[in-house]
Amino acid sequence: MNPDLDPDRSLALAYVPAKLRPSIEALWRLDVALGAVLATGRDPMISRIRLAWWRESLEKLDRQPAPAEPVLQAVAEHLIPLGVSGEELARMEEGWAVLLTPEPLEAEELRSYAHGRGGLLFRLSARLLGDERPFVTSAGERWALVDLARHSGETDSRAAFEEAKASGDRPIWPSPLRPLGMLAALAQRDLERPRDEMEQQGSPSRMLRMLRHRLTGR
Repeated sequence: MNPDLDPDRSLALAYVPAKLRPSIEALWRLDVALGAVLATGRDPMISRIRLAWWRESLEKLDRQPAPAEPVLQAVAEHLIPLGVSGEELARMEEGWAVLLTPEPLEAEELRSYAHGRGGLLFRLSARLLGDERPFVTSAGERWALVDLARHSGETDSRAAFEEAKASGDRPIWPSPLRPLGMLAALAQRDLERPRDEMEQQGSPSRMLRMLRHRLTGR
């Protein structure tokens, strides 16, 4: 399995310095792979088992070679040597696992998902980019909530969208972090439109918004 990034992240990745791009790509593709477990699974119990396999496989990377799985091999090659441990990466599973609840997501569950997925994903990305800032976590959480609103059913989509609106601020992003800031800017752009009118990812208007952020940090 070698999951594709969504068009927004593919564009943001192009602005990552070439020497850092393989590590950021490996991290973001791991996130996509974990999400694919839920997107392709019909039985929540089976999805839990598959997520547990990912968690255990990531933890094992701290002490043994990667199995014959492309995402894990990329993690072992491009993330572990840079000091991002398998144990840290395994915590992303906790965020995704929140979505397996059979009931509509409550505010606390949405916050747990956002922190465990987007907050951690952005923090680790910022570490790799060499500039960790306090606001990165909340930006990642908001991005994850908007992404959930884009891809989930009506009830959870509405709840995630409203939770995202209630969170975060709008900092000026330093130059090294602007590939991440682009994603945060697009999430904010989505929140400024009606939920059922969010733009198609990778559209020309989103590309222009990303370019503006690249130049201004806003």
